[in-house]
Amino acid sequence: MNTTLKVSAIMLGVKDVERAKKFYVEGLGCAIDQDFPGFVKCDLGEGSSQLALYAWDEVAADAGVPAEGSGFRGASYHFLTESREEVDEVMRAAEAAGGTVVKEAAAADWGGYFGCFSDPDGHLWKVATAT
Repeated sequence: MNTTLKVSAIMLGVKDVERAKKFYVEGLGCAIDQDFPGFVKCDLGEGSSQLALYAWDEVAADAGVPAEGSGFRGASYHFLTESREEVDEVMRAAEAAGGTVVKEAAAADWGGYFGCFSDPDGHLWKVATAT
């Protein structure tokens, strides 16, 4: 096999697809690519994976695993920006859209700047810049 692994789409299991759609589309400016009952796919722009929002229980059933579970899920999603101002802007937009700031944006030991928020379903996002 000569295929290199890549991420074509990220699917998030969500408790309320309409609430998640509002958060990502209206709150964070994602563009809708497909919109069906119980499923929404967003285009995140050139060079980025697509983001799919699907009913939590359906994602679990699709994978053949139990839907129960909460807390840290062993994953976070990262949005790398060009400036500290952009980090702050994304963090404000996420909070205004119903997300929760879990780590205020601040200078990092490694010289960059970052903050973290969770979406309404608890999915963690890190917004960072190297400057």
